[in-house]
Amino acid sequence: MISERDYYNALEIRHGKDNQKKFNGATVAICGLGGLGSNVAIALARAGIGKLILIDFDEVDITNIHRQQYKVSQIGMPKTQALKENLLEINPFIKIEAFQTKITEANVIDLVKAADVVCEAFDNPEAKALLVNTVLESLPEKYIVSGSGMAGFGSANLINTKKISKRFYLTGDGVSDVNDGIGLISSRVMVCAAHEAHMILRILMGECNP
Repeated sequence: MISERDYYNALEIRHGKDNQKKFNGATVAICGLGGLGSNVAIALARAGIGKLILIDFDEVDITNIHRQQYKVSQIGMPKTQALKENLLEINPFIKIEAFQTKITEANVIDLVKAADVVCEAFDNPEAKALLVNTVLESLPEKYIVSGSGMAGFGSANLINTKKISKRFYLTGDGVSDVNDGIGLISSRVMVCAAHEAHMILRILMGECNP
């Protein structure tokens, strides 16, 4: 077993000491642990983010396996529990707080208020709007990174990151919607998730332009 110091020394070599210190000291809330959220969580755990807050009410289903970061052996498990197990296999030193619940008007602020950056990764438009609007209107010191448009087999080069306002970033192509009957394909979802994760890292570094 490696030591925590050895683990973070290896990350400092890749990211730089100053950047890694910022990552180590950061807390990110990931709201929704499906194709977007589970992949964002994996990327941030590998980057050495100090703490993740995982929020989802759902369980792992066989239909999730093709694009979400779960295993067949985890089918039926709460996503919060399953993803926590997988993240700790990658980074045993990360701190994880998990909430097996739906985000509502009554609990949203309490769930995300400890985060430096909030990652919106829902597939429900109402939940997306609730989270984004709450962060922008009621948590003025927080950043939020959201996803919209990643379905189908269209070119992954159409997926990008846009700065919508000072604290709000949107990733995706802004067009393709699974509700149009277009499937969610692992590779394209992962590209969008990588955009979200990378923007979160840049925000934590103080680089706030996409």
